[in-house]
Amino acid sequence: MSLLKNIHVRFLIMSGILAIVIGILSLVLPQVIHSKIWEIFFFMLIVSFLISLLNGFLLKSFAENFFNILVLAMILRFIASLVFIGVEVWPGMENIILFIADFFIIFLFYLVFDIYAFLANLRPISK
Repeated sequence: MSLLKNIHVRFLIMSGILAIVIGILSLVLPQVIHSKIWEIFFFMLIVSFLISLLNGFLLKSFAENFFNILVLAMILRFIASLVFIGVEVWPGMENIILFIADFFIIFLFYLVFDIYAFLANLRPISK
């Protein structure tokens, strides 16, 4: 039961659920899923996981800079996302609007998870 309290395990469970939802939607409604959806998903999975590891390390080392660390994480995720979109769209891609819409939806899912993790950690950090 203590394994489910680990934020990384929750992150992987949430990512698995999101992958299942994407798989079901790609079968049921293929017109709303871009062909590069799995690249988007794995990019956001890797970036979010690395940023959560960085946040954990920095918060343990510099707990007094809590707000600065969270702003840094948001900026890093935003810049990485812009670079990814630029690299994917630059060579020319069909259905760019669908790609960006799918990217934005997955980005929001991971952002909501980060907000949840942030709110869950407010009490332990405030001690």
